[in-house]
Amino acid sequence: MSTFIQQLPALLGVVIGALGSYLVVMRGEQVRFRRERETRWEERRLSVYADWARALKQSITLTYRVASHLGDDPHPHPLSPEEAAPLMAEATVARDPSGEALLLLGSPEVVEKARAWVVTVMRMEEFLRAGTRDPAAWQVLLERQRAGREAYYVAVREDLALPPGHAARWQLPSPPPHYGDGERLDQGDTDRPGAGDGGPPGAGDGGQR
Repeated sequence: MSTFIQQLPALLGVVIGALGSYLVVMRGEQVRFRRERETRWEERRLSVYADWARALKQSITLTYRVASHLGDDPHPHPLSPEEAAPLMAEATVARDPSGEALLLLGSPEVVEKARAWVVTVMRMEEFLRAGTRDPAAWQVLLERQRAGREAYYVAVREDLALPPGHAARWQLPSPPPHYGDGERLDQGDTDRPGAGDGGPPGAGDGGQR
């Protein structure tokens, strides 16, 4: 018994050491698991945020083309309201799934900025459905859309701890004096990106407009 008692401190030390090692390993595994899970969710949220922006962009591009037909926008590929109607309806339906994913996974701030952005796009669609021919008023809506897009991306970057990004506005040459159905753009819109909304030259529909 005396021998056991003499060895007891050493045995307790071994047990405590083993327990401590186990706890350290478990703690490390928990931290690693949380980091991996956070990384997966961040990647998933980034995908959802990008999908939403891409889906909304389809609707926005169609509005530029219809506005060009009405003489409100310099987009190089005008589209009549009749031709655009089914495409716009399809684009609206197509963004529903990404919108639901955004509500499910997006941060409250990002969701709010997305709501403000899409409301502006809806105003643009209403403007076109009314057949309005007013380039100056259309320009106001474009500026609101750009501001809404920029606010959305700022919220996304803050949510995902990304570095600040580009404002997506490039200084491009003014559009030709006549476009669309021949009506003249009579405002000095020199910082309008022509056929794009801040997109680089040759970006088709304007890239980031």
